[in-house]
Amino acid sequence: MTLSKNPTRGIFLMIAAVAAFAAQDGFSRHLAGQYNTLMIVMIRYWAFAAFVIVLALRRPEGPRAAIRSNRLGAHLIRSTLLVTEVCLIVWGYTLIGLIESHAVFAICPLLIVALSGPILGERISWQRWAAVATGLAGVLIILRPGSGLFSWPALLPFAAALMFALYSVLTRLTTRDEPTFPAFFWPGVIGAVLMTGLGLPNLEPVAPQDMIFLAFYCVLSIFSHWLLLKCYEATEAARVQPYAYLQIVFVTLIGLTIYGETLAPLVALGTAVIVAAGLYALSLERR
Repeated sequence: MTLSKNPTRGIFLMIAAVAAFAAQDGFSRHLAGQYNTLMIVMIRYWAFAAFVIVLALRRPEGPRAAIRSNRLGAHLIRSTLLVTEVCLIVWGYTLIGLIESHAVFAICPLLIVALSGPILGERISWQRWAAVATGLAGVLIILRPGSGLFSWPALLPFAAALMFALYSVLTRLTTRDEPTFPAFFWPGVIGAVLMTGLGLPNLEPVAPQDMIFLAFYCVLSIFSHWLLLKCYEATEAARVQPYAYLQIVFVTLIGLTIYGETLAPLVALGTAVIVAAGLYALSLERR
């Protein structure tokens, strides 16, 4: 299928993907609230590693050729960043909830813009820097430093956003002169090895009813990435990227209806500022 052949299908696939990611986050919040976070993330990585291995085995050029890379050092750094990001954001879910965590994490696309200049050597226009500054202002509205309401766990999703932004920029760097599949494969496999080392010492028994949630969690971790892959097969990323912000909507609904979280007015305002700045930056990039 050629790019842009079916943009409508790509849009629906992106919406389905972010809905699946939101559901996965909902299960993360419950499971990590009941059990050790490192153990839960380890099991998630086992499922993801199995997924990328199956994809490698099905590649037409053969698995060995599909995963060949001259940048294994960069993939190790990327894998470490991604592991750290996942652990931080899931930990944040258990401390401040889904809504506030995702509200702050929404700054991530703007951090990618800011890091693309020094790391990739891209020229960043003043309009894009203005979008980044506006997004950071939105984060400050959410965090309210100095108000007496600020707490250190609110920094967890921001740190996670920074880790994921670094991961994304390094992904662009590694795929400049290599196929994209190794950049997708190695973080899954290396991340599973890293998380096994961190998670196994924290292994604890899981209640029978939570085994069902854990199974759904693993299935969603595979299904969400499969939907995203199919989305990018249907159309180019820039066309569907604005719809990725719908994840905030889905996560907010889960937080409100299932976990009884509240959407504070300043959190809603700050999120709106960040999303507006992100969409503006994206429009500049597409232009």
